[in-house]
Amino acid sequence: MVDTDEFIDEAVPEVREQVGDENAIIALSGGVDSSVAAALAYEAIGDQLTPVYVDTGLMRKGETDQIRETFSFMESLEIVEAQDRFLDALAGVTDPEEKRKVIGEQFIREFETVARETDASMLVQGTIYPDRIESEGNIKSHHNVGGLPDVVDFDGIVEPVRDLYKDEVREVARALDLESVVAERMPFPGPGLAVRIVGEVTREKVEVAREATHVVEEELAEYDPWQAFAAVLGKATGVKGDNRVHGWVVAVRSVESRDGMTARAQELDWETLQRVQSRITGENENVARVVYDVTHKPPATIEYE
Repeated sequence: MVDTDEFIDEAVPEVREQVGDENAIIALSGGVDSSVAAALAYEAIGDQLTPVYVDTGLMRKGETDQIRETFSFMESLEIVEAQDRFLDALAGVTDPEEKRKVIGEQFIREFETVARETDASMLVQGTIYPDRIESEGNIKSHHNVGGLPDVVDFDGIVEPVRDLYKDEVREVARALDLESVVAERMPFPGPGLAVRIVGEVTREKVEVAREATHVVEEELAEYDPWQAFAAVLGKATGVKGDNRVHGWVVAVRSVESRDGMTARAQELDWETLQRVQSRITGENENVARVVYDVTHKPPATIEYE
């Protein structure tokens, strides 16, 4: 386990040295990784830092409002409304790796736009060690590592937590006195709900995944999962009222893990599963059935794409 005080004492001057007299932007998602990176960078370079949250249209329910509230102490926070640009860029894309690369490139282009406006030449990211391992090991490209485009208009990329595992990042978050809503929050993938949709990403599928994930997070909170969410798999026949429907199949996934490198599917009681499926199918008329994913990692990954 990381010595948090020692890590912070080393990370802050390292960021200060890497950025120097330049301005920087931090890619802020609201998750614990980018939040810790932002806190370290803010302590290191203060007004030279512009935190940038990009609303991709692929975020959790209420995410943007939560960002505004949690990071209101950073007066330079910029919120970029980019939903249409991301969804248009993903139109027709079905391959999982291609999705990640499309999203990674679009993120960089959004950050480059803000960088030009703020005269920033450095990009700070919340990349952690498992991101690098999975990208370099050809398991999957992370949008902020293997998903980055070949040409990036920044003089340098700063990654303060690049050598930490998720549980170590949480320890640093607590040491930095970040709010529990950040420090204890479940992981959320950088590409957002796009990797919880099998096949093409559409506005309808995104809304189904967002609402279903909201239900799962609420209903499974008592189990204290490492990660719990819903994914949209495809369509199947169902019956609602007296009508036949061809609706979405939603998979519920809830896992236990220490660092995200391996994970075990949680054992949930039948009553809980029935409550989850009842809410998901009842609150969304376009969902025909709900299934529970019992696969560990490995052989599966935690996310679907």
